[in-house]
Amino acid sequence: MNKQAVQEAEFAPRLVSWQRQHGRHGLPWQCREPYKVWLSEIMLQQTQVSTVLDYYPRFLAAFPDVRALAAADEDKVLGLWQGLGYYSRARNLHKAARQVISEFSGNFPHSRVELQTLCGVGRSTAAAIAAFCFDARETILDGNVKRVLCRVFALDGDIANKAFEDQLWRKAEALLPLNAADMPVYIQGLMDLGATVCKRGKPLCCSCPMNDLCQAYAQNRIAELPRKKKAVSVKNLSLYWLVLRNCDGAIFLHKRPAKGIWGGLWCVPCADSLDDLYQLAAKFGCTAEDLTESIEFTHRLTHRQLHILPFAAQINTGQDAVSSAITGEWVSSDNLNTYGIPKPLYDYLNVKQSSLF
Repeated sequence: MNKQAVQEAEFAPRLVSWQRQHGRHGLPWQCREPYKVWLSEIMLQQTQVSTVLDYYPRFLAAFPDVRALAAADEDKVLGLWQGLGYYSRARNLHKAARQVISEFSGNFPHSRVELQTLCGVGRSTAAAIAAFCFDARETILDGNVKRVLCRVFALDGDIANKAFEDQLWRKAEALLPLNAADMPVYIQGLMDLGATVCKRGKPLCCSCPMNDLCQAYAQNRIAELPRKKKAVSVKNLSLYWLVLRNCDGAIFLHKRPAKGIWGGLWCVPCADSLDDLYQLAAKFGCTAEDLTESIEFTHRLTHRQLHILPFAAQINTGQDAVSSAITGEWVSSDNLNTYGIPKPLYDYLNVKQSSLF
């Protein structure tokens, strides 16, 4: 058996043994229930465990099973998702719950291929659910796993390149344990090793169960592998908010288009320029002189830096008939929690509540 074959044969048994002794245990989603595992996997996409630990129990309390989630109003789902970001995940989660009801009679499918037919569920997420819940011999390949594989086997390539990603998938599949009963521990081990030991910066190589197998460690290439992604340029965008309150103290919100920034969320009317903002205000019977400018603040999205400049105005009695060009609702401050609104707007309204008008 050559050196590479020995490394591959040793990988799974070592990882399973290490996870049982040193891995993460007691996380609320570490169970065999597909609904709970699926929910956690969607929440954990590009989100840290510490953050999800705060949202997960509240979401489960509101929607204890897939039927409850499928029957829920989208706004309630988005409201509970507020602050987690990547709101398309919440919309897909809601759609997928309805798929489970309509296409699978309320039962999650067991195979990775069928799980991938659910909205928002890619190959790696489907594999994790199948492995954790049904002992399927399927591998995951998230960012942490890619890093582990690149280092342990000194695989050098562009992470964003499809051919190199296919190579990583093949390697990951070759490492699967023979015993299907080991799959939940193995997959958790992959996640734990990348998140707690083989970290992007300052990896704990001396504590790694793969230390003597790791080719990058032997070649002193830990800092080099995997190759860093090319930095994505961040666009600066100006956004003008029209923050309107009527004579009852309610704030006007409208639902944003499904695509684009804050898709599907409720928000105050927005404009890309000051002239467009004045045109919006005119539809509510407001002139430029009626608007009070607030201090600009910034909010970072993945590839955008928003420069938000709010303008507030009081809508007097008789002026709250909105043009047919704008559909929305007047929402009282007490009911803001029941609407899915962007986190920066929610924070702004709470902080500025007493001083806006």
